[in-house]
Amino acid sequence: MKREAAPTLGRQFAAIGGLEAAEVLRSRWFLFAFALYTLLAGVFVLVGLRESVVLGFTGMGRVLFSFCHALVALLPLLALTATGQTLAAAREGGTLELLFSHPLSRLAYFASVSLARVAVLVAPLVLLLGAMTLYGRLVFHQAVDWGFLLRSLGISLSLILCFTGIGMLIAAHVRSQARAMIWILGTWAATIALMDFGLVGLMLQWRLSPQSVFALAALNPVQDARMALLSAADPELSTLGPVGFFLAHRLGGGFLLLLGLTWPTVLGLLCWGLGYRRFRDSDLV
Repeated sequence: MKREAAPTLGRQFAAIGGLEAAEVLRSRWFLFAFALYTLLAGVFVLVGLRESVVLGFTGMGRVLFSFCHALVALLPLLALTATGQTLAAAREGGTLELLFSHPLSRLAYFASVSLARVAVLVAPLVLLLGAMTLYGRLVFHQAVDWGFLLRSLGISLSLILCFTGIGMLIAAHVRSQARAMIWILGTWAATIALMDFGLVGLMLQWRLSPQSVFALAALNPVQDARMALLSAADPELSTLGPVGFFLAHRLGGGFLLLLGLTWPTVLGLLCWGLGYRRFRDSDLV
C-alpha cells in the first residue's frame, strides 16, 4: 500500500494556526484583554480629549501617549498570560497527544501557537488605536501625529513579541498550569519593578556607577519601550530630570527608539528559540 505523504510545513502552519486562533477566540482571556483595551482607550479619549477642549494644553497626541504608556505595563502581562500556560494546558487536556498522532512537526505547532497569540494581541490594538485617532479627529477636531502613532505601534509590537517569546519559554519548561502562572506573575512583576524600584535599590545598596545603572536598565525590555515612548513625546526627556538630560544629549531620541524596537524583539526571539529547543527535545506527555 502506498504511504500517504506528510503535509507540507505551510499546510501544517495553516491547520494548527486555524485551530489555535479558534481556541484563543473562544477563551476568556481574549475577551478580558479586548475589554481592557477598550476600557483604557475609552477613558483616555473621553476624559483626555474633553479636558483638552476646556484647558487647551492637552490633545490627541497626549491622549495617545498616555494610552501607550499604560500599554507598556499591560502588554507584557497579556502576552505572558496568553502563552505561559499553553503547553501545560495542552498536555493536561490530551491535545498534544492527539495532534502529534498525525504527521505534524513540532516546529509547526510551536510556531503556530506563538503566532496565533501575537496576532490576537496585535489586531485589536491596531483597531482601537485607529478608532481612537478617528474619533478624536471627527468629534473633537484634534490633529493626529501619525509618526507617533506608527512609533507606538512598533514599540507595542516589539513588546508583544518579546513577552510572547518569554511566555513560550516558560510554557516549554513548566508542565503545571499553576506553576506556570507563578512564573508568569513573577516575570511580569520583576520587569515592571526593575523599571524604577529595583534600580534605585541597587544604587542605594551597592552604589553602582551611572554607566552600570544605565546598562542594567537597558537590559529590561519594558524600560527600553518606556524610554522610546518618552523620547517621542518629549525629545529633551525633561520629565526625568538630570537623567533625561543625559540620555537626550548623549544618546539621542533615535538611539532610544532603535533600542526600544530591537532589543525586546531580539530578546523575544532568543527566548522563543530556547523554548522551541526545549519543546523539541522533551516528551510530549
